Amino acid sequence: MSIAGNLEHLQQQIHEACRRANRSDSEVALMAVSKVHPVEVILEAYAAGQRLFGENRVQEFQEKSQHLAALNDAEFHLIGPLQSNKTTRAAELFQAIDAVDSLKIAQRLDAAAKALGKKLPILVEVKLSHEESKHGLDPAELPALLAAMEPLESVEAVGLMTVPPWSEDAELARPYFRDLRKLRDQSLTSFPKLTQLSMGMSNDFQVAIEEGSTCVRVGTALFGKRIVASAG
Repeated sequence: MSIAGNLEHLQQQIHEACRRANRSDSEVALMAVSKVHPVEVILEAYAAGQRLFGENRVQEFQEKSQHLAALNDAEFHLIGPLQSNKTTRAAELFQAIDAVDSLKIAQRLDAAAKALGKKLPILVEVKLSHEESKHGLDPAELPALLAAMEPLESVEAVGLMTVPPWSEDAELARPYFRDLRKLRDQSLTSFPKLTQLSMGMSNDFQVAIEEGSTCVRVGTALFGKRIVASAG
């Protein structure tokens, strides 16, 4: 099926999941995860109406971005872990950073965004699984990080994200999504702007929507299997 056909199918699945959860389709954004895919597939998705994209690596997207300048209403978020030495470039390239897990990174992004004269929305990545390969903040450390970020002027925490252990059975991800929503709900009293929940990928996004996701990150179901990435 074409990317346009895949996009239409995904939107129908999102609609059905929202209906089951008594939610409006407008509450859930579809992020096209275009990491390790060439510029051509981004342009094809854009032509089909997609406007929100997620990239994993600063250097990879830097190379792509020069071919995407004409897409002035598209939005690109960094969804992969960010090294401190790449915060300045990340602040320049992306409209939002969706995987912050330390005060140091938040502070460096704040300084970079301030120099650019822009306000940068960020999501805090929370690690809810015990997998060593997963990134993210320990849930117990979230209140302290959010409080420490409050004085920062050029970055703003607007939500949380998590990646559960992968499984062919989407139901196994449900407890992780539920825990992130509870964490968000508990935080809202002190941090009312923390409304977003980025959770759910190609294999489990419908369950994530049922548990309150406001943004699902879909790559394989839209673009097909990943190709081998070039250096960067």
